[in-house]
Amino acid sequence: MKLKTGLAVKFGIGLILFVVGFGCGRGKDNVAEKGRRPNVVLILTDDQRWDALSVNGNPHLKTPHIDKLAAEGVNFKNYFCTTSLCSPSRASILSGQYAHAHGVVNNFTEYPANLPSFPSVLQKQGYETAYIGKWHMGEENDEPRPGFDYFVTHKGQGKYYDTEFNVNGAGAKPIKGYYTTVVSKLATDWLQKEHAKPFMLILGHKAPHSFYTPEPKYAQAFDNVRITYPESAFNLEDKPNWIAQRRPTWHGIYGPLFEWRKNFPDSSAAAVKDFQNMVQAYWATILSVDVSVGEIYRTLQEKGELDNTIFIFTSDNGLLNGEHGMVDKRTMHEPSIRIPLVIRYPGLTPADKPVEVNKQVLTLDIAPTILELCGAPALQNIHGQSFKNLVQGDTANWRTAWFYEYNYEKQFPYTPNVRGIRTDQWKYMHYPTGDGSPDKHLAELYHLAVDPGENKNLINDPKYAAKVAEMKNQLAQLLQNAGANPDKMPVDEGIKAELPEKSIR
Repeated sequence: MKLKTGLAVKFGIGLILFVVGFGCGRGKDNVAEKGRRPNVVLILTDDQRWDALSVNGNPHLKTPHIDKLAAEGVNFKNYFCTTSLCSPSRASILSGQYAHAHGVVNNFTEYPANLPSFPSVLQKQGYETAYIGKWHMGEENDEPRPGFDYFVTHKGQGKYYDTEFNVNGAGAKPIKGYYTTVVSKLATDWLQKEHAKPFMLILGHKAPHSFYTPEPKYAQAFDNVRITYPESAFNLEDKPNWIAQRRPTWHGIYGPLFEWRKNFPDSSAAAVKDFQNMVQAYWATILSVDVSVGEIYRTLQEKGELDNTIFIFTSDNGLLNGEHGMVDKRTMHEPSIRIPLVIRYPGLTPADKPVEVNKQVLTLDIAPTILELCGAPALQNIHGQSFKNLVQGDTANWRTAWFYEYNYEKQFPYTPNVRGIRTDQWKYMHYPTGDGSPDKHLAELYHLAVDPGENKNLINDPKYAAKVAEMKNQLAQLLQNAGANPDKMPVDEGIKAELPEKSIR
């Protein structure tokens, strides 16, 4: 881990930018000084990849309010989801458990009502708790969930305009306006109330999930930015066949691009314009999210609660924007699993010094960290660990490896079962059939230290046979240690071309 002040810019996979000079606005009301329990505000976006922030080096997308959090707190350079899919990842954030343990292994399963979560623990500890926005565990349920005193959500994905929200169980009613603006107003209204107890708020944005619909004022924000398919979209000779098979599907660069392309599949050179329009719209939705972060920051500051609040900005999973010819997520490739995590809390980081964490931190670690910072009882039988000491400089006993799990979905048959391991320098991925028979797909091995873009698959290079064996054994051990033995998954029925049903897109 390194402490940085000043300005550092680097483009590429290792990019990071810390901006100082905003004025931290930190008072002397530190929780440790006054004995107050900290509040918690967690802002959760949907499908936001790590580099979709200017603080993380995006040269076009400017996010000054999120950058300010990093300048006054800690930015995690290597933060990952353990399943790159909305519902499983959200359940891991709440519970600190891998998907195979909490049971939410697809986008249609409820968070188990009897499974402890960090909000339920804080509620029992006297916190006033709220969830506002996209919940996305249980497609057809918009009723309040356990662990929250105030709960606002909707069925399914929600819409960028005029979503029907169920406000605290009163029944679904449309609220006119742009989604990001609506949920931000609901959140600031709740924060501005008098809270006799410490509070915990999770604000779930729809953005930047497809179908990407920016606010009109941002619709042309990136019109002058030329965007092309990444080179890796065409260099697939050493990749498993399923990756090339995915290109003309719902999750590939030659497919419909979430309806940005009307006639498909289209592999013509001119069709890159549709891809450019899609990425521009994706970025534009994040501009509204950044404004929302600024509004929450200002509300906390006006209430005198900013410095006594653990302010977290993160996402549920990453997104492939053309890498290896793919869009969407689900795979274990870096853009799919690497996500932003920025935390501002003077009780965690040295005053007025931005902190950069390079160690591998996971979605599993959010729950135990929040509970430790709040002085609340720890969750039992979890797979994550608090990163409080890590952020403060103690790197002893921190993980050097972790595993990834994704299960084939019949509703989205564009990605096989995935099991893999990532260490600080290496990644191994394979694709089990699910019925115990040998893998049908070629595995992948990457030396991330020299190939962060995962361009050269080393799996068949005899020089790395020992490394492959080592990674296989380590993956098996990690799975066993986490209770994934036997490792249950559906049968891989192959990559298919049909579009998913409209109701679940």
